[in-house]
Amino acid sequence: MNEISREILKHLPADKISDINFEAANIVLYTKEKDFFLNNNGVIKKVVDTIKKRVELRPDPSITMDVEKAEKEIRSLIPEEAGIGNIIFDPQRSGVVIEADKPGLAIGKQGMILREIRAKTFWVPLIRRKPAIRSQLIEDIRAVLYQNSDYRRKFLDKVGHRIYDGWMREKKHEWIRLSYLGGARQVGRSCLFLQTPESRILMDCGINVADDSEPYPYLEAPEFDINELDAVILSHAHTDHCAFIPYLFKFGYKGPVYCTTPTRDVAALLMIDYIKIQRAEGKDPIYDTDQIKEFVKHTITLEYEEVTDVTPDVRITLYNAGHILGSAMVHLHVGNGLHNLLYSGDQKYGRTMLLDPAVTRFPRLETLMLESTYGGKENVMPNRQETDDDLMRIIKETVERGGKVLIPTLGVGRSQEVMLAIENMVRTGRMQPIPVYIDGMVWDVTAIHTTYPEYLNNSIRKLIFHKDHNPFLHEIFKRVGSQKERMQVIEDTGACVILATSGMLQGGPSVEYLKHLADNPKNSLGFVNYQGEGSLGRRIQKGEKEFTMKSGSSQEIMQVKLQVHTVEGFSGHSSRIQLMNFINKCDPRPKKVIVNHGENSRCLDLASTVHKNFRIETIAPRNLEVVRIK
Repeated sequence: MNEISREILKHLPADKISDINFEAANIVLYTKEKDFFLNNNGVIKKVVDTIKKRVELRPDPSITMDVEKAEKEIRSLIPEEAGIGNIIFDPQRSGVVIEADKPGLAIGKQGMILREIRAKTFWVPLIRRKPAIRSQLIEDIRAVLYQNSDYRRKFLDKVGHRIYDGWMREKKHEWIRLSYLGGARQVGRSCLFLQTPESRILMDCGINVADDSEPYPYLEAPEFDINELDAVILSHAHTDHCAFIPYLFKFGYKGPVYCTTPTRDVAALLMIDYIKIQRAEGKDPIYDTDQIKEFVKHTITLEYEEVTDVTPDVRITLYNAGHILGSAMVHLHVGNGLHNLLYSGDQKYGRTMLLDPAVTRFPRLETLMLESTYGGKENVMPNRQETDDDLMRIIKETVERGGKVLIPTLGVGRSQEVMLAIENMVRTGRMQPIPVYIDGMVWDVTAIHTTYPEYLNNSIRKLIFHKDHNPFLHEIFKRVGSQKERMQVIEDTGACVILATSGMLQGGPSVEYLKHLADNPKNSLGFVNYQGEGSLGRRIQKGEKEFTMKSGSSQEIMQVKLQVHTVEGFSGHSSRIQLMNFINKCDPRPKKVIVNHGENSRCLDLASTVHKNFRIETIAPRNLEVVRIK
């Protein structure tokens, strides 16, 4: 038993604790004493105050009520009007997840019903809101966790030992270095490698889907050894940040991946979608669903502003990044007050229809790693009203000439923003109802939005809580679930809007639609998200009038005759002005800014402007460069 376990037991009655486990940085005590579990007279709180770590007391699995009896008891205790759905037991950790339409009624006044469940069943209840849109894929992801409950308990305990073994050891030689294995002076394959004497941490590990020649991070860099990797921190679930993580598990990584809960679910969906696209293009996928399950099994989810240790000398806190559902900026506190860094990931310092703007207040901050997707002088974005008006004009003009509007979009973030914008136009009477066909993984990601409304801004959260007003359930939205239905949309329906992945026209259903719609000048193509350099989307956006598509074993040249539009204001990235405002509002203001995640000219341009305006040190590293932070 290590030092922290001995320290805890000093403050507890010796005969009351049957087991001590780590759940990563959290410490879990198990007891077989029913009275002690229900009322420990503040002993646990005293332990927390003494060691300054999160400590939880749970009933030993041996004293919990039989699962079938416990489910009957729970359903009898919770009022029918709460709308109970699934009840999922986690026997290894003595927990039970209860889904309800109305969580407040399931919890009871001042938590009364939860206390009754604990007292009568000796299970620890967790109430979750039942998703407004059911997704089998989400349920499959959750099933991976519950089916591997025993493995998860051992895995989390192992992570805890890595964090706490030697926690009292004096740190003599402290330093921090940061290697860019991807995402430096480019958009795509974000992968930052942080090293200290104690730690080896990856922040993001993505794929550049727009570049067939160099799509993956430089994991062959001499400083990176997968066998020494302590942790992966995932900022958000976009392919260029998350899609290479299963490859790590394919080659032996068994450590934790830290992220928010929505990020875990959406990332798993994107990874599955990435495999499907590779197979559809006749390629051998670089990993399979087994590695995606490993990713899910090894995730440790955190709430915003929840502080947790991830290694003996690195403590992280995730803050709302305002980019997509569950997206996070990663604050790293290194050493005993040695240095504080903020990795912005992708961020939006501006309120959108879905999300609140990125957070700007932090306990301490010396170095900021800032994205620059739209950091160039020319990156001036219209306001939201102009953006909506532009989209509405494109739709109305296309409908009037009997055409279809194809909007290739990222499955998460932009899709839901566009859905909300169109729903709002119809609901307020500014536009006649028009069918909006949802294809690809957009529907499942939208379901995840309704599963985690607490991550959305207050306005949209209130609407989702009321089924009759949930904008994602408006009758204009039609799900496309098969190739047959896809062809019906293309051939049989009249004027409509089609939202389909992928957003850069790099495979997926959006390319299928483009093949059939491209040669008709009545149709429109509307870009609403960033188009990566070299992608088919960027080439068409720049004016290419023909492209080559595979047709069986041969290739076919397609003509671009439809009208091409770019609607800038839907971006989930900060504009140049917003990036500058973000730095200006940072409290405290960073002493150093490292600019990444942008095309070469935009990285350099933003770094130069930040230096001139704020008189602070700035750099824009290249891939494979190493920066000594401290």
